[in-house]
Amino acid sequence: MTIDVSPAHDFDEMATMFAPKKPESSVCWCLSWRLDSKQNRALTGAARADKVRELCARKLAPGVLAHLDGEVAGWAGIAPRSELHPFATSRKIPHLDDLPVWSLWCLRVRPGYRKQGVTPALIAGAVDYARASGAPCVESYPVDNDGQRVDLTMAYVGTRTMFERAGFTKAADTDSVAGGFPRILMRLMLTDAPAACSG
Repeated sequence: MTIDVSPAHDFDEMATMFAPKKPESSVCWCLSWRLDSKQNRALTGAARADKVRELCARKLAPGVLAHLDGEVAGWAGIAPRSELHPFATSRKIPHLDDLPVWSLWCLRVRPGYRKQGVTPALIAGAVDYARASGAPCVESYPVDNDGQRVDLTMAYVGTRTMFERAGFTKAADTDSVAGGFPRILMRLMLTDAPAACSG
């Protein structure tokens, strides 16, 4: 099995990951972390798909997609934190410094492709994309679940262990909670930066 990870510029592949059975249905499309609450509520139905199509068409992709033997298998949302309104303005997740960090906020693997190494490949691919795009640092905000089971609906944030395996280190506690577990701020430095940013 070969897992390839590449920037998510193909809208049809994004639709494989996120599109609802009924186009008029309002589903996340992984936009909830890009928009402020007013915009998120206002963007409904097919308009959400149109927004993703617009993001895919930009030079900077909205994230990365994993392919397992040529089939779309998973998604990682990664972007400059400044593009992600809820993180850029969060009172629960701290900003440690003025670095233009990138946030890796969502990991999703399609049913049928789980437990085949897709998640670590997504994290590595997302980091590679951020590095190639000039990011000095990648942040993630996983749960610190101490090995306890995370409800599948909240698993998209990832766990401390999976990011530690990818080289991230804990940089700070947060006031955010997911699935009943505290979320922490983890960082992976991609360039030389002040010691205060090293986590």
